[in-house]
Amino acid sequence: MNLEARKIEFVQEFLKLQSEEVVSRLEKALRKEKIASDERVFEPMTHAELNKRIDKSESDFRNNRFKSSSELLAKFE
Repeated sequence: MNLEARKIEFVQEFLKLQSEEVVSRLEKALRKEKIASDERVFEPMTHAELNKRIDKSESDFRNNRFKSSSELLAKFE
């Protein structure tokens, strides 16, 4: 069975569902898979982009534009 046929069969079975709980679980699984799929589309930065980011980070640190780890942790407690 090809992918298109499988998808059509899945949708037909999905439309027959009567349980809200099952629909919710399938929605959750679909969202999780979509996030995982989006994460796989990753483009690494170039050396120039990395060096630019490092330079900015070092400048921010020298100019006291940063938060300590304890400040960040306190924000989420």
